[in-house]
Amino acid sequence: MIIFFGPAGAGKSVQGQMLAARMDWKWLSTGQMFRDSSDKEVQDILKTGELVSDEKTYAVVREAFSKVENIERLIVDGFPRTMDQAEWLMDEENAHGRKVAMVVVLEVPESMIQERLSLRGRDQDKPEIIARRMNIYRRQMYPVLGYFADRGIKIIHLDGTGTVGEVHDKIVAEIEHNKLA
Repeated sequence: MIIFFGPAGAGKSVQGQMLAARMDWKWLSTGQMFRDSSDKEVQDILKTGELVSDEKTYAVVREAFSKVENIERLIVDGFPRTMDQAEWLMDEENAHGRKVAMVVVLEVPESMIQERLSLRGRDQDKPEIIARRMNIYRRQMYPVLGYFADRGIKIIHLDGTGTVGEVHDKIVAEIEHNKLA
């Protein structure tokens, strides 16, 4: 399993989908699953920029993992976002049968994040909500990355600026270098 980290607008979904198509892997995005949810509470939470509760997130992830049981390679985008979620993922490793092989962190300046998200036009992409999401991301990302690093999981920080193709080539080079392809 490869996990994509980065704030909203860093390009995780685009890169995850491209990588899945190129490598014939499965891409799972908790953000997309939440946006597609008919759960009004989830939709209301998304509009505020806050995180969906761990319990709802675990249910979504557990269901998604169960649906892709026979797929060997998995790209996960948007999970875990908290220490509790990271611990849950590692504790559930035997249940879902997948190890975290690498974490790819897409680094993008906040000014570029604001610019990219303003083009999407979603309700949750207003400047004040983006700022709140960036703050939450920064506060919670570093402990999660530390937790994974302490468990010997390879963490790759990549410059997420440039064209989609340039960023994709950097990701593929790291995956090949680490013999995950």
